Amino acid sequence: MSRNNESVPFGYEPQEEKQKGTLIYYDTFENTTDVQLDFAVQHMEQYSFDKLVLYPLHEETVRRMRKEPASAFHKREKRLYEWKHDRGHTKAVVIEGWEGKRKKYTPMDSALRLLSEKYKAPYFLYITPEMANLIASFSSFDEWIVKIRLLLTDAPRDVHPKLEEYQHRWGCIVSS
Repeated sequence: MSRNNESVPFGYEPQEEKQKGTLIYYDTFENTTDVQLDFAVQHMEQYSFDKLVLYPLHEETVRRMRKEPASAFHKREKRLYEWKHDRGHTKAVVIEGWEGKRKKYTPMDSALRLLSEKYKAPYFLYITPEMANLIASFSSFDEWIVKIRLLLTDAPRDVHPKLEEYQHRWGCIVSS
């Protein structure tokens, strides 16, 4: 165990960290517009998040979760990189391409585990109401909802019973 002494001037107090946690946009990004992505960046800045992580789902994950087709992962990822480059978000916005490397279905547990190991806590999952209801139907929801908070892009019409049970762990951000 090494002991490194650091010398600091008398009266030195470390600066309080102003940035907190990670905002994770967990979505297919199939029909997500630039305006919606800009809105996510606004919320990242408004709530002083350290990073906005865009986590596009692989087409196999979408097919298993939603039972609907999705365009190729690399096309959706390329569009996100183009948006990021056009808007000039270099450090604050990260596009997580882990599912593209796996090239297969990735359970939500594995994705959240990777994100929680790689990025700074606390974690806020920025998702649509449909995705929130879908995630609430998973058996591991009880385990993860105590570690993350949900930010819903719109007010949900129908709320899953598990979401009702944990309604203190999520909130709505209604776009204007």
